[in-house]
Amino acid sequence: MGVGKSTVCEIIKQACPRCVLLDADNLWDMHPFTVTEETKGMVMDNIRHCLLNFLHCTAIDTIIFCWVMHRQEIIDEIISFFPKEITEVYRFSLVCSPEALRRRLKKDIDCGIRQPDVIERSLRYLPLYAELDTVAIDVSVIDAKEAAYEIVRRCFPEEV
Repeated sequence: MGVGKSTVCEIIKQACPRCVLLDADNLWDMHPFTVTEETKGMVMDNIRHCLLNFLHCTAIDTIIFCWVMHRQEIIDEIISFFPKEITEVYRFSLVCSPEALRRRLKKDIDCGIRQPDVIERSLRYLPLYAELDTVAIDVSVIDAKEAAYEIVRRCFPEEV
């Protein structure tokens, strides 16, 4: 969506020992990018398999999961993949003002990272985040390091 999810999560990963980052965007990095019921199902299955593999790996204590989750049912489905004995799941949404989102996405478009249609699509998603059962962190005027610090502070207060 353009708020810096991947960048923030990379910073958090570096700050946490025995940690893995699963950026779900990588699980359907296809060309052409095609959203159908079949591809959505495939991605959710990929997410489930990866999360469960990470959970069973004794070398990993923390999983950072990153994806555009603009509807509560997406979050709920992903959380349902976790075994019942998982006691701590932190849910954060990075949000920003429409102006900040436009600015960020325009920069990516100018660099050839994104296509112009991303702006309107992302702006339509923005109000949906207010309905989620997550802690919203407004990144309109803070950088990725500050956002990452806020998340680490909330999840691992003994580490900061």
